[in-house]
Amino acid sequence: MNLFNVDKDYQNPTMEGYYGDFGGAYIPEMLYGNVETLKTQYLQIMQDPSFQSEFQALLKDYVGRPTPLFLAERLSKEIGATIYLKREDLCHTGAHKINNTIGQIILAQRLGKKKIIAETGAGQHGVATATVCALKGMECVVYMGEKDIERQAPNVARMKMLGAKVVSAKSGSKTLKDATNEAIRAWINEPNETHYIIGSVVGPHPYPDMVARFQSVISEEIKIQLKEKTGKEFPTHVVACVGGGSNAAGAFYHFLNEPSVNLVAVEAAGHGVNSGLSAATTQLGTPGILHGSKSIVMQTNDGQVVEPHSISAGLDYPGIGPLHAFLYESKRGTFLSATDEEALESAFHLSKIEGIIPALETAHAFSVLPKMNLKASDIVVVCLSGRGDKDLATYMEHL
Repeated sequence: MNLFNVDKDYQNPTMEGYYGDFGGAYIPEMLYGNVETLKTQYLQIMQDPSFQSEFQALLKDYVGRPTPLFLAERLSKEIGATIYLKREDLCHTGAHKINNTIGQIILAQRLGKKKIIAETGAGQHGVATATVCALKGMECVVYMGEKDIERQAPNVARMKMLGAKVVSAKSGSKTLKDATNEAIRAWINEPNETHYIIGSVVGPHPYPDMVARFQSVISEEIKIQLKEKTGKEFPTHVVACVGGGSNAAGAFYHFLNEPSVNLVAVEAAGHGVNSGLSAATTQLGTPGILHGSKSIVMQTNDGQVVEPHSISAGLDYPGIGPLHAFLYESKRGTFLSATDEEALESAFHLSKIEGIIPALETAHAFSVLPKMNLKASDIVVVCLSGRGDKDLATYMEHL
C-alpha cells in the first residue's frame, strides 16, 4: 500500500483550483470573464436538483448507465487475482467521454451559450461532443490534429455524420496538443457565445474539477457494484490509462481519500520512456504551464514543449491533469507506463481470452497487470475506458 498523507483532500481543489502545487487558471485576458463565470457558477448549477434530474435521466436512458462491472474469469486465473472490468466501452458512443459531455452541454445551456467547441485526440471526445450537440440542437466545431484525423478516420466520419464541423490542426506534431491549441484560439475569438467542452481533467480551473466530478459516476457505480458482488465497497487496486486523465480521475474519484485502495495510472511509453518517442509525462516531465494550468509537462530546459508520441491518439499528450500530478508528487498514486508494443500485445490478448476488443488507450492499462505482483486475495478493477472499433485500422496492420 502507498504511504501518503491521509489528511490531504484529494477530491477537492482549493478555491483557486489547486491540488497541492498543481492547477490554477493561467489564461489570456480575453477568456477571463468566461472562465470566471464558469468558476463562480459551475458548482451551484451542478448541484441544482433540476440539473441533477436531467443529468441522471440522460445517463440512464441515453448513455446506458450503469455500465456493467464484469468479472474477467480467464484473465483473473491467468493473473492470479480477481480482475473486474468496468465496462465504459458499453456507453453510448463507445467510451467514458459521454459522461462529461452530457454534463457540460446541460451546463452550457444554462449559461446561455449558443456554440460548442471541443478538442479531440482519439476522436472519442469529439464524437461524444458531436453527439450531445446533435441531441440538444447546438452548433459544434471539433478541432483535431491532422495526424489523428488520418489514424482515427471512423470517428471523423461519425462526427461529420452527427453534424459537427471537424477542423484539422496542422501545426506541431499535428496531434492532441495542437488540437487543444487551436480550440483555445477559437475560444478567444468568440468567448461570449461559445462554451469550450474540454474532454479531460486538464485546462484552467474549474475544468479539471468539473470533468472529474462528471466522470466520478464511474467510481460511484464501482462501489455499489463491488458491494453487490463481493460484499466490499473497496477494491485493493483500481487501474486506468492516463493521458490527460479523465477516465482515471473518474475511476479513482470515490477512492481518492481511501488509503486501502491502490490507484494505478498507466501512461504511454511509446517506443520506450527514454527513446525520445514517448508520452510518459511523469517520468519525463517537470512542473510547468500547459493549456491553462500548472502541472507536470514534457518540456525542454527553456520551457518549450517536447512533442509526445504514442500509438494511441488519446494518450499522445505532453502533460497530465493537475489532480494526477498531485497524486504522483504526493505518492498517492502509482504511475507506470506501457510501450506501443506492449499495448498492442495486451489488446490482442484481451480480445482472445475475454472476447472484448479494447481501445488502444485502454490496452495500456491491461499491459501492467502481470507486472504488479498481485496476490490471490487482491481485487482489481480495470477501467475499460473505450472499445476498439476506432482502432481497427491500426490493429489490422499488426494482425
